[in-house]
Amino acid sequence: MFYYTGHFAKLIIAWIDLALFSIAMWLLAWLPKPLRSWYPKLYQRWNWCFVRALGVDLHIHQHYAGSLPSRYIVMANHPSAFEDVGIPAVFPVRAIGKIEVKKWWFVGRIAIAADTIFVSREDKASRRQAAETTEARLREGACIAVFPEGGCYGRKLRDFFHYGSFEIAHNTSTPIVPTFIHYEAEEDFEWADQTLPQKIWDILTTRNHTVHFHIYDPIDPSLFDGKEALTNHVYGLFVKWQEIHLGTPPSTGVMRGQPEKLPRA
Repeated sequence: MFYYTGHFAKLIIAWIDLALFSIAMWLLAWLPKPLRSWYPKLYQRWNWCFVRALGVDLHIHQHYAGSLPSRYIVMANHPSAFEDVGIPAVFPVRAIGKIEVKKWWFVGRIAIAADTIFVSREDKASRRQAAETTEARLREGACIAVFPEGGCYGRKLRDFFHYGSFEIAHNTSTPIVPTFIHYEAEEDFEWADQTLPQKIWDILTTRNHTVHFHIYDPIDPSLFDGKEALTNHVYGLFVKWQEIHLGTPPSTGVMRGQPEKLPRA
C-alpha cells in the first residue's frame, strides 16, 4: 500500500513539474530566434521531464566502444509513441515531425522553437524540402533522429527500411547511430489504433514500465557502395537485434530497402 501511495505521489509531482516546465517552454518559444539558440538544449531536458511524468524506467545500453561522433543520425525502430519523447530526451537531436504538429497551438510552438523539421508525407514538394533542410542541418553540425520504417508500425519491424535517410547519410558522410528500442511490456507500449491520450494512459498504467534503448556502434556510410547497400546492411542488423531482444523475425524475413528518396517522420 505504501509503495503504491508513494509511486502515485511521485507521478503527481512529476506531472506538476512537467506542466510548469511546459508553460515556461511555451513562453520562451516566443522569443526572437537569435535570442533562443540555447532552446534545443532546453528542449532535451523538457523531454526528460516528460519521460519522468510517464513513469518510464528508461535503461540506456551503450554497446559501442568509445564516444559517439560529434554529429550523427540516430536511426531507431518505432513501435510506440514513446520514442517521440524518449529519443530527444537521450540524444541532442533535431526531430522530423508531421506538418500537422506545427499547427498545434501549444506543442506546435515548442516544436518550432526546437528547430523541428516538418514534413507533409503526402506532399512531394514538402518531402523534398524536408530532405534539403535535413542535409543542411547535418552540414551545420546538428544531429538528426529518424525512423527508417517511415512511421509507427508496431513492435515487429516492417519488411523494409526507406532509402531516404540512408541517402542523406551517404551524401553528407554522416555516421549512423543505430538504436534498437525494446519494451518489456511490448503490448502495453505498442501504438495500434489508440488516440494519443489513450496511449499515454496505457503507458502510465502499464504492468511493466521498463524500457531499453540499445545503442550500437556508429556506422560509417562511406564504407558502403551507395544507399541500397547501406540500407540493407542496417536493416540486417535490426533484424538480428530484433531476434535477440524480442525473439521474433520480421513479418517475412525479407531484408531490403524501399525506393523512397526522402526522409519520413
